[in-house]
Amino acid sequence: MATLENGDKKYTTLLNEIETGQIKIPQFQRQFVWELGLSARLIDSILKGYPIGTFIYWRTNERLRSVRNVGNIELPEPKDGEFVNYVLDGQQRITSLFAALKGETIERDNGKKEDYSKIYIDLNAEGDENIVIVDTEGKPEGATIRLTDLMFEKGKVIYNTYPEQYHDKIDQYKEIIQGYQFKGINLKHAEIDVATEVFTRLNVGGKDLSLFEIMVAKTYDPSRDFDLYDKFQELLEDLEPTKYDTISSANVLQLISLLISRECKRKTILKLDKSEFIDKWDDAVSGIKSSVDFFRSYGIPVSRLLPYNSLIVPFAYFFHYHPNNPTGEKLRLLIDFFWRVSIGFRYSSSVESKLVQDIDKMDKILKEEQPKYEWGVDYSPEFIRNRGYFGTGRSFIKAILCLYAMQKPKSFDNHLNVNIDNSWLKIATSKNYHHFFPKAYMRKNQPQWEGWQVNHIANITIVDGFLNKNKIRAKAPSNYMETFKNQNPQIDETMKTHLIGDLDMFGIWDNDYTSFYENRIKAISDELGKRVIDQKSDEPLEHYEDIEETEVVEN
Repeated sequence: MATLENGDKKYTTLLNEIETGQIKIPQFQRQFVWELGLSARLIDSILKGYPIGTFIYWRTNERLRSVRNVGNIELPEPKDGEFVNYVLDGQQRITSLFAALKGETIERDNGKKEDYSKIYIDLNAEGDENIVIVDTEGKPEGATIRLTDLMFEKGKVIYNTYPEQYHDKIDQYKEIIQGYQFKGINLKHAEIDVATEVFTRLNVGGKDLSLFEIMVAKTYDPSRDFDLYDKFQELLEDLEPTKYDTISSANVLQLISLLISRECKRKTILKLDKSEFIDKWDDAVSGIKSSVDFFRSYGIPVSRLLPYNSLIVPFAYFFHYHPNNPTGEKLRLLIDFFWRVSIGFRYSSSVESKLVQDIDKMDKILKEEQPKYEWGVDYSPEFIRNRGYFGTGRSFIKAILCLYAMQKPKSFDNHLNVNIDNSWLKIATSKNYHHFFPKAYMRKNQPQWEGWQVNHIANITIVDGFLNKNKIRAKAPSNYMETFKNQNPQIDETMKTHLIGDLDMFGIWDNDYTSFYENRIKAISDELGKRVIDQKSDEPLEHYEDIEETEVVEN
């Protein structure tokens, strides 16, 4: 159980513990931001006897990823087994004190350097005037002394340098700082989740620490050269060429937790043994990369098309135990699982508990056994018609966009592959999402159709942005398609890669939106039907309007 104890420190003790690495700034603290003037005011408060607040430390012998260099000042690491005081509250003040009293130069993240030796004592200051200043312009010679000289220069040198009238005041100020009691509280016998909760409550103006930030601190192990933050960045860099570098850090943590304990709730992740976590890292990365290879070879070229980011977790679990490409019945069952999750709104709520259930399903698939699904899927034309309002953040729509991408869509004008990239898949208004019957055309020429029926997934094709913006624009389909028909002798084959079949039957030449709309919806339904293995649970989904599609994942 966590306990509190007195953590007051004298000047020499505070500086010594910082210099020897016994006081550390944990990684989840924000960067040092105080300017020179604020640091000077802190020393001014000490000289005037004002309270400067209480430092709160988490005292533990657990090693966290810390900001090794307080204010980018080189400091040693503590010895193995030694207790460390991680600063939960007071980082700006402690860094200011240390930098000012030692006269250090601090380099900011933007590269700017600030010299903390340029803090001075105004020996003529009286009453409410600032004793500690950063600008000596206009001050008489010998009436100001550097703070570092005050604290560390030999008395004989000071007495020979400064007028006798200031000697008593110099001695007085030095004694005040040396005798100042820096108030502190030590939090002891606390787990990391308790320590970070204390930190969050103390910093009520900031955002809560994410699970990933806590685990970065908790799993840091210099003896094994393991830094979770760096390892995760390396993973993203490795995935960047595959266009799957948008993977969530939370999903990586969930995967490792499932591999170790078959649970992945926040509380479980926080209690994972550091050594076991590090041991599983490479296995998890290997599973993730195999999953990415599978998704790409299956026809999903970029990560932003995945209906749920969390899909990476059960698939990485599968590939952890089955490193080779699946074939035959395993492949058929794996594909069925993908579509059931994608169009069944599986991870729209209670993701953690559902991931636990789904690794059980993966165990079945590994044995080539059909899992029992407790949720149904509906891909009927009626459901697609009513559920198809276009929005790139909706899982059901992203599933159909996956279906489109799997057709390897060709450009209307030349039958070349359309480039699909994460950078233009973020928003529904992207020029690469083409309304086959342009919205502006429909508003003007067929106003009887409601907006959601026009802005519908059945009216969306994936095209090159240049084509959409410069050649199609707001033209009638019969108009721009006539142009492309003359340019592209393979136009019929091109349109099949967009799930648009016979151009007459789809009403293209007559600008018949009803025929196009209904035939495209049927084509989508038929394609989904080829990928899902029928089960008794697949009854029509009623009350679909109540299904929430947003995936909530904590990073």
